[in-house]
Amino acid sequence: METVTIKDIARKCKVGVSTVSRAINNHPDINPETKKKIMDTIAECNYIPNNSARNLKRNESKTIAVMIKGIANPFFHGIVKVLESSIEKKKYGFHLQHVEEEGDEVKAALELEKEKKLCGIIFLGGALGHSEETIRQLRTPFVMCTTSLNEEIPKELYSSVKINDVQEAYRMVSYLCSLGHKKIAMVAAREDDQAVGKMRLQGYRNALADYGIPFNRDLILYPVKGEDPYSMKNGYDTVRKFIECGGQATAFFVISDNAAFGACKALWDMGKKIPDDYSVAGFDGIDMAKYYCPSLTTIKQPFEEMGKEAIDILFDLIEESGENRHKIFEAELVEGQSVRALV
Repeated sequence: METVTIKDIARKCKVGVSTVSRAINNHPDINPETKKKIMDTIAECNYIPNNSARNLKRNESKTIAVMIKGIANPFFHGIVKVLESSIEKKKYGFHLQHVEEEGDEVKAALELEKEKKLCGIIFLGGALGHSEETIRQLRTPFVMCTTSLNEEIPKELYSSVKINDVQEAYRMVSYLCSLGHKKIAMVAAREDDQAVGKMRLQGYRNALADYGIPFNRDLILYPVKGEDPYSMKNGYDTVRKFIECGGQATAFFVISDNAAFGACKALWDMGKKIPDDYSVAGFDGIDMAKYYCPSLTTIKQPFEEMGKEAIDILFDLIEESGENRHKIFEAELVEGQSVRALV
């Protein structure tokens, strides 16, 4: 005879797993009739809540790992701060693991899982193209934050919190096009990027297409091999090289604010004025964007809300009071002084 699980009870009662958990733990925020139905079903099915096993698991490890890929991007620092604070409030240990740009964050998590006996994982950044087989090897509840997995991976296998990077990049490039810019260069991620860089490039291309502007590969500025695409150095080097080689553009759409600052510095060092000679637009909405001179036009991600949502989902999974879910936040286009309309 198969063991009855909490999911079986939820299915029979036509409620969520979290509702069953609240009934079992005698939470006040549950309808009395619903609670009675759940408790009667539990009795009929001889379901025994596995509290002892759950408590044993908690005692073995109270550590949550945050796997961060792209540590040069200060956007992640704000999210890490939110995560660390929430984790400490819950009396859990916090482990921050940096994964190199060329590394595989899921494989790194699998190794860490063996070493630390983690009770939860949050991935910050990372690739889309992991296989279902690899994802199923993770035994610890996890949430993908700021990114997701490809459409071939069943949604019930993982949770995600992110913005729509294609849509938000489209928003920014459409804004530039609406101001009369037709030659828009993009400081992009690696050419083989399978994460947000790929999606932001797609948003760029979609916007150009809708404005009837032909796509020009010469305006896609990829980093040199081994360079972090989100770093100031990459923004500086790629834009300087583009101008020195005679590249023609009126605006730069840069994959991150951090890289945009580097792009601005390159233009200033070459005697160019922003936005008189070139407009520059970033992505992320970090604090420095509004204090930079000129203030940076950017797409602002709601990092605090994203961090809180990610950790709330993870704790629901750890405490078996919720199932995997997916949340997409909307970003905001913030107009700074780094972009001008063309006459």
